[in-house]
Amino acid sequence: MKKREKWQVYIIGGLCFLTAASISVQYRSVQKYTTKADVSVQSMSENKLRDNVLKEQENYQKLTKELQTKLDELENLRKISASNSEESKQLETELSELNRLLGYTDVKGKGLVITLEDADSSKNGYTNENIIHDLDLVDIVNELFNAGAEAISINGQRITTSSSINCNGNVVKINNEKISVPFVIKAIGSPEGLYGTMTRPGSYLSLMEDGAIKIKIEKKDELTVSKFNGTHQFKYMQVAE
Repeated sequence: MKKREKWQVYIIGGLCFLTAASISVQYRSVQKYTTKADVSVQSMSENKLRDNVLKEQENYQKLTKELQTKLDELENLRKISASNSEESKQLETELSELNRLLGYTDVKGKGLVITLEDADSSKNGYTNENIIHDLDLVDIVNELFNAGAEAISINGQRITTSSSINCNGNVVKINNEKISVPFVIKAIGSPEGLYGTMTRPGSYLSLMEDGAIKIKIEKKDELTVSKFNGTHQFKYMQVAE
């Protein structure tokens, strides 16, 4: 469907809604005047009441005709859009691609699974470095994206451009959802490339190993990264015309 036709559908649909709402008001007005004719005959002449009722009925009929006209136009536009199958398929393809890029669809492919757990608390000298923090997850995610990861999730929470990873007391929150250890990080991309980056000397995971953090890295021929369940909010970005 062409952009112009889509806007016509939205506009006509809105007009149908407003017209229907007006009909409802007019209908209630007719009922109101009819009721007044029964209970307030002494305070208003019968002729005046009859004139008011007739006027409301005329308005009601006029709005009904307008609504039917708009509904007919809307139906015609729907038929036109349905008949233009090639353009509809193209629009559907573009929408699917956009949802994929924004993270609104489940995706699958080769990749890496990293499982993280806090160090054993029973060991002597247990410090803050033996616990996984929100900033640790942020650095790991950044390394994965820099290594070519195309989609990442942590404990089922999809990481997108608007995702937040922060700490609330002793609890880590991602996309405003509380998660806890073990942290299972899934990343779609080249298994060999991601593995080489994350296990190289000086990588962030190697630094975490110095704090006795338990780390497990697995290459996967196929894994699924769940879709983003939140909403993207843009306060400042607008479409350039």
